[in-house]
Amino acid sequence: MNDKELLKKIKWQLFLLGRFKIPMIGYTGLKLVDLDETKSVVKVRLKRRTKNHLNSMYFGALAVGADVSGGIHAFYFANKYNKKVSFAFKAMECEFIKRAESDCTFICNDGVLVEKSILRSIETGERINEKTFVNVYDSQNELVAKFKLTISVKCK
Repeated sequence: MNDKELLKKIKWQLFLLGRFKIPMIGYTGLKLVDLDETKSVVKVRLKRRTKNHLNSMYFGALAVGADVSGGIHAFYFANKYNKKVSFAFKAMECEFIKRAESDCTFICNDGVLVEKSILRSIETGERINEKTFVNVYDSQNELVAKFKLTISVKCK
C-alpha cells in the first residue's frame, strides 16, 4: 500500500472513529491535513462548535486536535505493520501561549518515536509509554499552544 492509499485509509478510519467511537472528534470536525512517517498535521476550524465565550478556540477543541495529532501515528504504524494496537493517553501537559482566535493547525513531529514504541511493543508484548509533543499554530502561523502527551501503546 503506498502512502497516498494509506493516508486515504487512515482518513476513513478517523472519520469512523469520530462517528462511532469518539464523537468529540466528529463534533469538532477536525481534518487530517498531512501524515507521513515523521509528521502529522491536523486542522481544527474556529466555528460555533469549537469557540468559547471569548470567541477563541475552546480548551476542549484544542485538546481534541492535540490528541489526534499526537496519536494518529499509532494508527499509521498499526496499518503499516498490519497489527492491532491498543492505544491511549496517560498524561497531558499544556501551555497556552496566546488565545487561539482563528483556525488552528496542530503539528506533531514524533512519528519516529511512536514507530519505535510500536516496534518495541511488538517485540516485547509489553505496553510502552512515550512522550510526544504537539505545537499549535493559528492562521498567522503564530504559536498559540504547546502540548506534551504521554502515549501508551500495546500491540496484539
